[in-house]
Amino acid sequence: MPGVRHAFFTRKGGISSGIYDSLNGGVGSNDAPENVKENRRRMAISLDIAEERFLIPYQIHSAEARIVARPWPIGSRPRCDGLVTNTKSLALGVTGADCGMLLFADAKAQVVGACHAGWKGAFSGMIAATIDKMEACGARRSDIHVALGPTIGPNSYEVGPEFIQCFINKDPAFAQFFIPSQRPDHALFNLPGFINFSLEGLNVASFENLNIDTYSDETRCFSFRRSTHRQEQDYGRLVSAIALS
Repeated sequence: MPGVRHAFFTRKGGISSGIYDSLNGGVGSNDAPENVKENRRRMAISLDIAEERFLIPYQIHSAEARIVARPWPIGSRPRCDGLVTNTKSLALGVTGADCGMLLFADAKAQVVGACHAGWKGAFSGMIAATIDKMEACGARRSDIHVALGPTIGPNSYEVGPEFIQCFINKDPAFAQFFIPSQRPDHALFNLPGFINFSLEGLNVASFENLNIDTYSDETRCFSFRRSTHRQEQDYGRLVSAIALS
């Protein structure tokens, strides 16, 4: 899109090793901080953005989005799960390792956004909150294009009865995003499908799902659930980012 740069970074192209091999962007991981810093520097370079203008919030699985116009001081990351800007040469990023990472762009109004939406964020309105902040910056939702990066796929996300009931109690129509699994009272949850459904009600210009399952695509993706099933001590984080050039 004119004036917009973006990337859904995979786990390739960095300097981390072991379970973090190799482009780990997660400062919340136990990877060496200098490795994560270098990995993020490489991401910023690929977007033609200065390292200090590559911004990723302290994610808290919320429905909170912030408008940003300038880099924040070191150690002062906002606690939120969505960022929006109309400032050029400022990259907005989010991390994920199964949760949805969405990028938003209104090229006409020159407004972009990024949000982290796992089931909690998607369920509580994180996506709508990001779009609301974009409108506050001058975007029109009918001109906003949205893309979903690597996310745990519908065949990889088994959940228990409490999880299922939480969704159905809110709206019986949400039952369509669950199919029975092999374990009694458990089901497979379609997080990308639920995100798509949420966006259909928000009247954006378009939605694209990259259809990359973080759990099964080990070559390109980190996955919290895969690491948990393997009883690994930690896991790396993917980064998705967008900027106005």
